[in-house]
Amino acid sequence: MAVLTPPSLQAAETDGTTKKGASKGIPVGRPRGGFPAPRQLATPTDLKPEEVQKVTEICNQIVADHFALYVKYKNFHWHLSSSHFRDYHLMFDEHADELFGAIDPLAERIRKIGGTTIRSLNHIQELTEVVDDDEDYVTPQAMIERLLEENKKSLKTTRDAIEITDEARDYPTNDLLQELLDAAERRTWFLHEISQGADNAA
Repeated sequence: MAVLTPPSLQAAETDGTTKKGASKGIPVGRPRGGFPAPRQLATPTDLKPEEVQKVTEICNQIVADHFALYVKYKNFHWHLSSSHFRDYHLMFDEHADELFGAIDPLAERIRKIGGTTIRSLNHIQELTEVVDDDEDYVTPQAMIERLLEENKKSLKTTRDAIEITDEARDYPTNDLLQELLDAAERRTWFLHEISQGADNAA
């Protein structure tokens, strides 16, 4: 697996590229959703600009959510204590690998249609809807419940993206999103079934 070496989470002070106090350090003039792209990165496409913008914005949120949910899974993978340790430990890692593997294909779809994608942890924080988990200890039951909720949110966002890409005639991205939806449904299924017996997980 590739090793991520992201920049600091701290917003940069004024240095000519960011405004002091700007929301989470997003550089001045950078479009929140990755469109329009700088001229050098504006890949030609027959899609309309408004179509590219809608697809880019929703897909960048999904890329950001996948990064953030990957970290959440790895956090729980590393900090698990349970009588079901082996099963949960391996499942969390499997789900994390699945999420990480989906990031590059979707980010490259954004680039293929002329948008730009994630550039930093600050950018991920700006776009993601995944809730951070910084507690010293989380019970196995709470881990399962929180991951279930995050995956349920992912289902909705991905379905919304499928509708948007279909309307925009971006069929390759639509196909990829359907695969991501199936994967999210599988994760949701597993987590839901485990949550039914969560009282035995501690």
